[in-house]
Amino acid sequence: MSIVDRAKNICLTPTTEWPVIAAEPASTGALMTGYVVPLAAVGAIAGFIGSSIVGQSLPYVGTYRTPFVTGLVLAVFAVGMAVLGVFVLSFIINALAPTFGAEQNPTQALKVAVYSYTPVWIAGVLQIIPLLGIFVIFAAFYAMYLLYLGLPRLMKCPEDKAVGYTAVVIVCAIVLFLVIGGITAMFAGAGVVGAGALGAGAGSAVQFDKDSPMGKLEQLGAKLEQSNKKMEAAQKSGDQDAQVAAAFEGLGTLLGGGKRVDPIAIDQLKTFVPENFAGFAKTSSNAEKTGIGGLMVSKAEAKYGDGAGKNVSLEISDTGGVSGLMGLASWVGMEEEKEDDTSSEKTVRVDGRLVHERHSKTGGTNEYGIVIGDRFVVNASGHGVGVNELKAAVSGLDLAKLEAMKDVGVQKQ
Repeated sequence: MSIVDRAKNICLTPTTEWPVIAAEPASTGALMTGYVVPLAAVGAIAGFIGSSIVGQSLPYVGTYRTPFVTGLVLAVFAVGMAVLGVFVLSFIINALAPTFGAEQNPTQALKVAVYSYTPVWIAGVLQIIPLLGIFVIFAAFYAMYLLYLGLPRLMKCPEDKAVGYTAVVIVCAIVLFLVIGGITAMFAGAGVVGAGALGAGAGSAVQFDKDSPMGKLEQLGAKLEQSNKKMEAAQKSGDQDAQVAAAFEGLGTLLGGGKRVDPIAIDQLKTFVPENFAGFAKTSSNAEKTGIGGLMVSKAEAKYGDGAGKNVSLEISDTGGVSGLMGLASWVGMEEEKEDDTSSEKTVRVDGRLVHERHSKTGGTNEYGIVIGDRFVVNASGHGVGVNELKAAVSGLDLAKLEAMKDVGVQKQ
């Protein structure tokens, strides 16, 4: 079947197309080179035309166009990330199968991942006009529906467990593609550097400081390359257990920013939650450690109040298995500031740490949060308590001790 017919059928008549897909033979190479790459390339090329040729109109700036070479580099990178994304997602689908009474089958799992994502790749053509790119979101929702229809037919999970299976896969997919999006944003900066390098001559080499954003990205790339080799070896071996283990190791490396991290135990985390905070006594508390496979996070939280309307919540989280998200935000120097009639908020870097503040203008909830060691998130919010008071209360915690634990649970690769 031609790629055009398959794309049309899976989008317009998925209930009859999924059984056809389930019955036909397929190989990883054929799916990737014959379907994923061509469709992903359509969106990538459209994005290149939209960003580097058409350009985007910005207020007070005029039309901005991404440099030509940078646009090409990003287009190629986007296709590569599409291949990586569906490949890792297929491993997740296969690994979760027994949990929902489904049958493990790596080929069928890959088919589900590949064909479910079809509407998003097709909608990618809208990127040729940058302002229309937002409609890709609607395509993403339809992709979730295709996933819901495909899992029972290809992975043979019971119909009554299809919703739960779909929901968990979607959560994993969102996290996966958020990370890929963060890496792509980071790579956009690399594209600018790459354009300069290409202009300087093909024989030149660029060296990055290991503590610089590009240096950290380079280290992450090296770790991911190692994980990819393990996944390839596991696939060739035919050992399904080894494939599952390699898939989770690769995903853990990606979300962990180049390393596998097990969050600290909740008993350790609870020691940072005091009996009194911001001048109020503790009224309740809880702690938990949750996740799947090696992608675990833990948190401890408590509520405080005076019984007269003023109250404060404190939450301390160890992002552990997904600490790479915090690292990416820190590496790229993420900052933001916005304001409306009800509140103002900003995210800035203070002494190398990401800090978030939200000021309510209507007497609502104020917030103060800080990221410690690119891993731990300390967040305080309060009603009737100002941001400065929350900041002072957070500063009174033993943040130095918490930061000193940033390497606890980091596993050797």
